[in-house]
Amino acid sequence: MIGATIEAIRRGADLGGPVVVILAALSVAALAVVLYKLWQFTAAGVGRHRALRDAVAAWDAGDRAGARRALAGTSGYLGPVIAMAMAGKADRARLEAEAEARFARLERGFRFLDTVAQVSPLLGLFGTVLGMIAAFQALQEAGAQVDPSILAGGIWVALLTTAVGLAVAMPTALMLSWFEGRIDAERVLAGQAIHTVLAPAGRRVETGHAEGVPHGAASHA
Repeated sequence: MIGATIEAIRRGADLGGPVVVILAALSVAALAVVLYKLWQFTAAGVGRHRALRDAVAAWDAGDRAGARRALAGTSGYLGPVIAMAMAGKADRARLEAEAEARFARLERGFRFLDTVAQVSPLLGLFGTVLGMIAAFQALQEAGAQVDPSILAGGIWVALLTTAVGLAVAMPTALMLSWFEGRIDAERVLAGQAIHTVLAPAGRRVETGHAEGVPHGAASHA
């Protein structure tokens, strides 16, 4: 399979020239980054926050012990941040900074994928322009003995680089969009969890109840 792939790349290079070779190298690099990001997201537990949500819900309801037990069952990258919040070891700004540092690690490689998605069509177009120039030069050199097949063959070879550029750019852009969507959802979840832990509804209910009992007793007396 690898030999067939190398042979296909060699044939494409013979037809499309160095531009196809560059696009092939970019496609391999982009694929490697995509595979690494998929592994990284899986290892970090991106999208798997059931235990974290249970912990935050228990904390919001006033069940501190249950919240800590549920949080102990999570291995996601946000667990330490929420643990700091529950322990009262940091303020909101520090917690948000800790979460953003983790998001920054997950977002590494996004700029490269964005560059590949934007540059590949331009490289393909550049190869097409070079191919068209070569085709018209060959047509000019033919002089009066003009063969339409010379022009047609040159044009389809020139357009090959545009097709390769688009074939590299489109899946790269789709994967980048998917990655960014996941990170946006993770950032919303982190912000909501930090806010809930720092200002739980259970604390307000418990405070109101504690203040209401003496007041009621005083009124009854």
